[in-house]
Amino acid sequence: MTVRTRFAPSPTGYLHIGGVRTALFNWLFARQHGGQFILRIDDTDVARNVDEALEPILSGLKWLGIDWDEGPGVGGPHAPYFQSQRADRHRAAAEKLLAAGHAYRDFARPEELDEERKAAQAAGRPFLYSRRFAAYDDAAAAGFVAEGRSSVVRLKMPREGALIIEDAVRGRVEFAWEREQDHVIQRADGSCLYHLASVVDDHDLEITHVIRAEEHLSNTPRQAFIAMSLGYPLPAYAHLPLVAEPGSRTKLSKRKLAQYLKNPDFKQVAEHGTRIAERIGLTADADTFNPVIVDFYREVGYLPWAIDNYLSLLGWSYDDKTEFFSRDELVKQFTLGRINSSPASFDPKKLWAVQDHYMHALSVDEKLALMTPFLVKAGLLPDPAPAAALETVRKVIEASADRLKVAGDILAYADFLLVEEPAMDEAAVKQRLAKPGVRDLLTNYAAALRTAEPFAPPALEECLKRVVEAAGVKVGDLVHAVRVAVTGKTVGPGLYDCLAILGRERSLARLERALPQCG
Repeated sequence: MTVRTRFAPSPTGYLHIGGVRTALFNWLFARQHGGQFILRIDDTDVARNVDEALEPILSGLKWLGIDWDEGPGVGGPHAPYFQSQRADRHRAAAEKLLAAGHAYRDFARPEELDEERKAAQAAGRPFLYSRRFAAYDDAAAAGFVAEGRSSVVRLKMPREGALIIEDAVRGRVEFAWEREQDHVIQRADGSCLYHLASVVDDHDLEITHVIRAEEHLSNTPRQAFIAMSLGYPLPAYAHLPLVAEPGSRTKLSKRKLAQYLKNPDFKQVAEHGTRIAERIGLTADADTFNPVIVDFYREVGYLPWAIDNYLSLLGWSYDDKTEFFSRDELVKQFTLGRINSSPASFDPKKLWAVQDHYMHALSVDEKLALMTPFLVKAGLLPDPAPAAALETVRKVIEASADRLKVAGDILAYADFLLVEEPAMDEAAVKQRLAKPGVRDLLTNYAAALRTAEPFAPPALEECLKRVVEAAGVKVGDLVHAVRVAVTGKTVGPGLYDCLAILGRERSLARLERALPQCG
């Protein structure tokens, strides 16, 4: 048997971190078994579909390296890969279920169903529809139509026995049929609902393993009933644990960003990303720039494999110690049997640590390639960038070492070098330059820099120490003041590296311009 898995997102919003984890696990399982990973777009809910949301889903998966063997943009022998284009197959399946007596046309009005539901509630028993407005043949249907009623198609679910499945994550799961409602599978307008469409499409696409979030576990009985009633073999099921809120067991939701920001780690990541977004002209709003969606991490400059590696650890582990995997290693080691059924909390701090690990391992050339587009977007470099400017950025990257955590960080570390006059942070000026005595310290340091040879970090540091010793002040009193004077801010590469990259003339010019703001 050739393993075939699928990821079937709905284009109703941006790609959610939890959805990415589901796609990743499907991709890993298919790749490990030499099978195929299919991308299908479940767009039957026309009212909720957002045209603009499809492209971020496709591009987000591609960015993460989660490629598909069949689906949009790739094609394949089971096309089309949009549910909305498979409506004829869904309607044909509904007719087959009706003809076989596994479904019926229901002419109940909403208020009549509500009346039965309230009666069951009052009696303290589960609601099961009486089927009193069910039509099992054309004659009965005609009678209801004569009363001015319209119909939907409902499944005629069993009322006795149970469905038993062996879930690859949860083990043996039993569902009592008597608890299952007669679910609607076709609306009055003839369009079919998700549960029928999904079963038909999974069969037509020859999906062997349905690996999905645990929230779909409750859908399994109705979907299994549909499949069995249509004569389809059941796929193997694996229901993944929730990707939960930080420190919680509640599902992570992009709509709860304000609540998550009360978590210091989440807030730090969000605010860091917002600063980068503003520099490259992005609108950092809660809908499109949210650490719960994958676009956030792409726009900030995370490494795609860092995201994949971290998400692979949400509910799965190889052992208690191994945290970092190459793509090939993860494919080799991944199994459904190692997935934990308990909710897995999304930890922004842990993701940050995984990102830092992989960023630190990159060469300077690799970092330069990742970071240059951010400088172009921010208008700090032309496209293509001159060789001399790229060499300056290279020096910044070398000097910054592991302080550059994501690609977008280069904006705060290289910007002062790529402009003639850096913008001055008013708070930094007030804190570091406006203090009494700073003017004399900067003047004396500038004088020392004029004769420093070579104009390189060791000599520049030695000059500063001599000025500090002569003045009887702390090193920090001058270091921080010089940094603000030449860069306009309090963060960046090492001070002496900044001065060396700027060069003697530019460093002296900036110190001179800063003097009027000194105390």
